[in-house]
Amino acid sequence: FLLDATYLGYYSNETMEALNEICAANNASYEFLDSDFEEMKKASHRNDYLGINHYQCHFVKAYNGENAIHHNGTGDKGTSVYKVKGIGERIYKEGIPRTDWDWIIYPEGLYDLLLRIKADYPHYNKIYITENGMGYKDEFDDGIIMDQPRIDYLKVYLQSLAKAIDTGVNVKGYFLWSLMDLFSWSNGYNKRYGLFYVDFETQKRYPKASAYWYKHISDTKIVE
Repeated sequence: FLLDATYLGYYSNETMEALNEICAANNASYEFLDSDFEEMKKASHRNDYLGINHYQCHFVKAYNGENAIHHNGTGDKGTSVYKVKGIGERIYKEGIPRTDWDWIIYPEGLYDLLLRIKADYPHYNKIYITENGMGYKDEFDDGIIMDQPRIDYLKVYLQSLAKAIDTGVNVKGYFLWSLMDLFSWSNGYNKRYGLFYVDFETQKRYPKASAYWYKHISDTKIVE
């Protein structure tokens, strides 16, 4: 919906069919002004780059029951619920790992996304991955933080990104989320994202195993 407006200046038939189906299921309506489309069309070839924040994707099945949403903000695995009438219900496929916060680890989703952008919006110019990373319950042991699951996550997503580049997608940069542990708008301090562990009481920082691994990747340009 966003990229149609940004890169085409109009909504494709496929997008409009989906929008109409969702609105019909929820007794909703919309109105688009012709003047808005005129401006979008003018801007459709003026984008310098596309920034993508990507952490996970979702598998969904058709759903027409009542809405039910529960955000897993505590790390109680299996508690996340997302059911929206006329849109879908998120499901978890067997064999696909997920974090304690029910975020699936499926790097093929990033690859598929990038190739779809290349196919549907060929004048996208260039892409930057502006956020990608994994929230995790890091264990602190006298300054040593062995966060192997984060390394495993980053490894497969960087490999998927490299595969997309080899296929011809013009990705010009990758920004890891994040350099150090920080406050999450939805989870507070319940999980950590950083390469550096932050003692929030003293503000002292400690490099995690992932920091040394990421340095090696940066130095060698080899994901292994």
